[in-house]
Order: sequence, then C-alpha cells, then structure tokens
Amino acid sequence: INTANSNGKAALFSLSGEKSLFIDSISANNTSTYQFNLSNNHPGFYRLIFNNKKWIDFVYDDNDIEVETNAENIFEETKIVQSEENKIYYDFINLNKDYKTKTELLQLILARYPETDSYYQTTKEKLNQTQEEYLYFVNVTAQINPNSFISRYVRTAQLPVVEAEVPFDKQLLYLKTHSLDNVNFNDEGLIYSDAFTNKSIEYLSYYRNPQLPMALLEKEFQTAVDSILNKAKVNDIVYKHIVEYLLDGFKKFGFDNVINYIIDNYVIKDDICLDEKLETALERRINQNKLFKPGFIVPDIDMNDSAGSIVKLSNINTEKTLIIFYASWCPHCKTLLPQISELYKNQKEKIFEVLAVSIDTSKTDWLNFIKTNKLQWLNVSDFKGWEGKAAVDYFIYATPTMFLLDREKKLIKIINELDELKIL
Repeated sequence: INTANSNGKAALFSLSGEKSLFIDSISANNTSTYQFNLSNNHPGFYRLIFNNKKWIDFVYDDNDIEVETNAENIFEETKIVQSEENKIYYDFINLNKDYKTKTELLQLILARYPETDSYYQTTKEKLNQTQEEYLYFVNVTAQINPNSFISRYVRTAQLPVVEAEVPFDKQLLYLKTHSLDNVNFNDEGLIYSDAFTNKSIEYLSYYRNPQLPMALLEKEFQTAVDSILNKAKVNDIVYKHIVEYLLDGFKKFGFDNVINYIIDNYVIKDDICLDEKLETALERRINQNKLFKPGFIVPDIDMNDSAGSIVKLSNINTEKTLIIFYASWCPHCKTLLPQISELYKNQKEKIFEVLAVSIDTSKTDWLNFIKTNKLQWLNVSDFKGWEGKAAVDYFIYATPTMFLLDREKKLIKIINELDELKIL
C-alpha cells in the first residue's frame, strides 16, 4: 500500500464487525510504501492505521493487492492498482451511497406526486432503471467469481430493493418482512467483515421510532432481535457473532430491557459462550440473570451501618425485604431513593424493610447522601465500590438495582419500576 504524505510506522488489523484484532506493525520505506504478507491470514476485511488514526480498509482474498492513496485525502484519492476484489469493494461502497440517495428521493416523489401526471411515470421509470442497475452490479458484475469472499459479501450486504409497485405506506412492512432475504447467515467467513453487523443495524432501524416511549421502543427492538437471531441460528459462529454485537450496541445506548431479553432468551437459553473480552458489567448481568430467579435464596449480607454497627440480612424479620444497591453519585438513585423513602415511611404497618447497600468509596459522600435525603432505613456500606463482597455476590453491574425478598430471603422479583413497590 502506497500512502503519499505518510511515513513511520503503521498498524495492521483484521476486522470483524466493529471489532479489530492487531496483526502486525509495519514500517514504511522511503516512498511511503507499506509492504506485508497476508498469505497465512484468513480472507476478509483488514485495516491499516497510520498518521494519527487515519486508515485505509481493504479486502484480502488470497490474491495480491496493490493500493495507492493520499494520507491527507484517503477516500477521494484511493486507487486500486491491482486487485479485482478491492475494485469491486470500493465500487460497491460508492454504489450503495449513490443508490440510497437516489432511491429515497425517487420514492418520496412517487409518494407525493399525482399518478396521473406524466412526471410520475418518468420518475417511476427512473426508479426502475436505478434498481435494475444496482441489481445488475450485485448479481452480475460482482459475481465473476461467485465463491470469492467479495462476491459473497456483496450478496449478503446488498441494500434491500423495494419495487415501485409497493405502496409508500406499505414499504416499511415490506422491509421488515424481506430485507433479510438475501443475507446468508450460514456463511461464517463473513464474520470477518461488517456484513452481519451492518445488516443488523439496518434491520433495527426499521423498528426505531423516536416518538415511542422507551418501554414500547424496547418492545419493538425485541421483535427485531427475534427476527435477526432466529435466522442467525443456522450457524453457531454467525449466531454468536451477532449476539455479541447486539449486546454491545444496546449496552452503549442504554437499552437495558433489550439486553436482558437477549440474555434470557438467547445467551442463557442456548448457552452461548460469549467473548471473554466482554466487559465485567455484561458478565455480571449474565450471571445475575442466570442465578437470581424467583425462589432463589439470596446470599447473606453482613456489613456495617452508618453508626458502625453490624447489620445482617439474615437477621431482618419482616414479611418482605427490599435490598437496594445504589451510589450517591448515581443520577437515577438521587431521584428514586427519596421516592422509595416516602413509601417506606408511609407504611401503615411495616410490611417491608429496606436494606440500602451503597457502593460508594467515600464515607463522607455516603453519609451526606443519607442525611440530605433523610433515609431512615438500614444503610450499609463497605466502601469497596463495585468490588465489595455484596456487590460481587449479587453480580451488581448498574445502580440502582433492587431485589424484593420474602421472609425466608427467597427472591420474589427484581424490581425495575417504582410502581412495582406501590402495590406492596
């Protein structure tokens, strides 16, 4: 790879979805050229990173590759000197952008223009022509060697084509029903590309409605997840690849109920062994979901309260006990705990006790939080944060987390909403 205006070292990575695996570091020669041998590596997408995080992506498929680019203007000045696979790849990227822009505009005109007008028919013909050209590239131009990595990639990664005859108000349903039709979930070699991750995010976008409240939006995403993962189950490697991607994505955007849904209905049910590099928070979430089922006798908690006296969960003798894991710095805790405190203080008879376990590491912050919010229940902390014994025993991965127990300290349920406590 010749990269004008670049010098020094570059790092080579293998790509898999949004993950990258370091392969080697390479030094440029006097002409800003990086040379390397990939003959012992798998076919797939690779990335060369140089010049302070600038990079160029390419496809390796057991054939020689020569690429020239300008490090200051990579996308506009990349030239494939040798490699039919990479010519197809870069043509496909450009074609997708062009096709998406044109078809969205043409579909919009068809949706609003009078059908009796001659321009309507002209627009319809233009849409059909654009779609035919796109499909010709996907099914003919890119299929010179149908078994090659790039040909398989294009078949799976192709954008959905919605024919002009599908009414505008039916197109979303059409996409939900048919946009995964061309995805070969059985082609595990494609995990070394962005094919499955891009198709997943594309499919999820059909269910994204910003006008919906969070709870209903998460329900929509759960429906989309079912469609994707039930198709992906044909291949264990692809299935695991997509599950990990979805978990990571929903975690970034805070869709906790969707994460729990995937863990319960796919990870635990199918005993998927996830990547050991997944963050501790996700590992704890999975373990908590596996173990903390209704009827489970929870681990005892033995910790000092705000006065320095020992409090044991097993010694609490009320009909029900609510354990709250929280932190003084947690925004949701600052809102929720005073509301629970009001419910607690307004009990006509003491039906439930609260054991509030802080994961603070600062005693001063913890005591100030108790005093400010007038928390008159059992307040305990060991000031060890996420690594405190109780936090580890209960696999705490987020605050607040609440467990409702019966008199025998068996789990009744994990509480997610304040309203669930109002009926006690």
